[in-house]
Amino acid sequence: QVQLVESGGGLVQAGGSLRLSCAASGRTFSTLTGGWFRQVPGKEREFVAAISWSGGMIVYADSVKGRFTISRDNAKNTMYLQMNSLKPEDTAVYYCASSNTWYGGVQRTTQYDFWGQGTQVTVSS
Repeated sequence: QVQLVESGGGLVQAGGSLRLSCAASGRTFSTLTGGWFRQVPGKEREFVAAISWSGGMIVYADSVKGRFTISRDNAKNTMYLQMNSLKPEDTAVYYCASSNTWYGGVQRTTQYDFWGQGTQVTVSS
């Protein structure tokens, strides 16, 4: 079992920045792939970014490439999502998730075994 808790969401103006954190407990997070997803009401959960256990492999959705940065600190069992140049269309509930493997499609929600409860990010225009 892995417990994941997101924090750092909030209200920010367009062009601003936020840093989300995902604190893990239970099974050692350092051995797991980590992912960030987001969801708005009425839409499917959307892939944002993923990072391998070592941090050596990273993937971003095209919509956030160049603006968001995923990272992790395995000593702290924590994963981060630095979000810069935020746009109103980035408004969503952001979720972190963990997977036992990198391979198989880290962009798919079905790849992930455990999820956090989500944190709201609202970007005003």
